[in-house]
Amino acid sequence: MSLRPLGFGIWGTGMIAEFHARALAEIAGVKLVVAYNRSPAKGRDFAAKHGVTFAETPEALLAHPDVDIVCLCTPSGDHLAPALACAKAGKHVVVEKPLEVTLARCDELNAACAKACVTVAGILPRRFGAGAVALKAALEAGRFGRLTLAGALIPWWRTQAYYDSAAWRGTYRLDGGGALMNQGIHTIDLLLWLMGPVHRVSATAGLMAHEGVEVEDVAAGWIEFANGARATLAGSTACWSSTGFPAEIRIHGTKGSAVLRDDRLSTFDFDPPLPADAALLAPAVEGGGAGANDPKAIGHAWHRSNLEDAVAAIRSGRPPSVDGAQGRVAVEVILALYQSAQAGGTPVELPLGRDPSLKKLGVKR
Repeated sequence: MSLRPLGFGIWGTGMIAEFHARALAEIAGVKLVVAYNRSPAKGRDFAAKHGVTFAETPEALLAHPDVDIVCLCTPSGDHLAPALACAKAGKHVVVEKPLEVTLARCDELNAACAKACVTVAGILPRRFGAGAVALKAALEAGRFGRLTLAGALIPWWRTQAYYDSAAWRGTYRLDGGGALMNQGIHTIDLLLWLMGPVHRVSATAGLMAHEGVEVEDVAAGWIEFANGARATLAGSTACWSSTGFPAEIRIHGTKGSAVLRDDRLSTFDFDPPLPADAALLAPAVEGGGAGANDPKAIGHAWHRSNLEDAVAAIRSGRPPSVDGAQGRVAVEVILALYQSAQAGGTPVELPLGRDPSLKKLGVKR
């Protein structure tokens, strides 16, 4: 007996909604049925392009009889209110990164959905690449020995026109932050997923290459993990390149080292080696990093895997791999980095006692 397709709605039809629509079109057993945008013209164009119904209001989207799950593709700081409405209507939610822009809002979102018995699935798709999965498996197998040092590098570029394209971009209220919270969160989340809980952090940040935004376009710092390993971290949207640089993760231990550039393992070296290790290596790519210069150039394959996991979890009644609690993790660490940066690099221990008050972190130096 075949299962009926799960119906999806999309709330917010900006750039990232295209990734969701393309991914859903390639997943068996699901169907995109309706979309809503507060700008009717944009919403109708999106609906017509993807052959779905346009909902004139959020209430109409949630009342659609075929909608089981709603993808929230609104600005980062506008995830809570739609999620609360979905929970009240009994709809599962898939929430684009970050889950929300403060811990209080993350917690309210998760609590409301738990009370309503609806699933929260976060979108953190770099976890689902083949290289990332192989790296995670090696860590879980203990092949690195004792973890000692790690790093995350996101040397990306965004034009001034990117920040000028929407009033919410570059604001703490709706963007939540800059190079770390918006662009770097995928790589930071991947580092945390691989390395485990964080003990404390320190950071510095500034605005070097853009005008008229509150947030940072360059940040650097360090992370001390609960297991004793240390990591360096650097993220930016002020690193011009004609082709862009891949985001990079490095992990080192007493028995192994690995380097992941986007999702390509350029180093995968262990004592002892295994015969299958060499097959996992791929040539390093100097340019064309996924999303490095153009956020539309990422591709939707990772989104597809992330959404496939969410759909399987909802069908089976299990938590998704990236649930609401997992979606909160990177937000807390990034907020701690911001808190440290605002305090001149003073180390900040986790868990955070409260959300930091963020005001124009990106002051030019």
